Amino acid sequence: MLVISLFEPWWQLTIGQDFIRINASPIYTNFGLFGDQFTIPLIWALNLITILTFTACGLVMLIYSLVPTKPYAKQLLGFSWKKPLYTVVSFIVLLVVIVLVAGHFGVNIPLNGSATATIPGSWTSGATVSALVSGSFQLSFYFAIAGAALCLAARLYHGHILQPLIKPETIANPTASAATEGLS
Repeated sequence: MLVISLFEPWWQLTIGQDFIRINASPIYTNFGLFGDQFTIPLIWALNLITILTFTACGLVMLIYSLVPTKPYAKQLLGFSWKKPLYTVVSFIVLLVVIVLVAGHFGVNIPLNGSATATIPGSWTSGATVSALVSGSFQLSFYFAIAGAALCLAARLYHGHILQPLIKPETIANPTASAATEGLS
């Protein structure tokens, strides 16, 4: 998931014929205006932090998958399973909030598909400005969902790994046996 997300965004918004292009993901975010791509340094730094965090989580999850029954395995899993899931959910929530806020101002931004967005006349001194807006989730987003689902499955499956295959026989406590014999 990380390798694919380095080169392809999770979600892409295009306004007009490549007039404005927004490539968004926690790992790869850039903007385009008139076909020229640029990146904001603060967003680039946040993307780099996410890349390093996902790399660490991936390595820790790999180590966990090799030794799931070791005593420290639960700590490894606890460190790594939540981050991809929280990242995917946060990304979806952020997109929905952006679409709702834009809709509140009268601009229709589709999450997936195309629509004609009209800028309100109050913003443009009475002129009507319309443009084709298309939003689409990319292949890397679906890989991110699959990765988050696998991390969640690893967490759910971890309890089954730790259960012993053969249940230990209960050993009678000799002092408890003597006490119960005396009562009968």
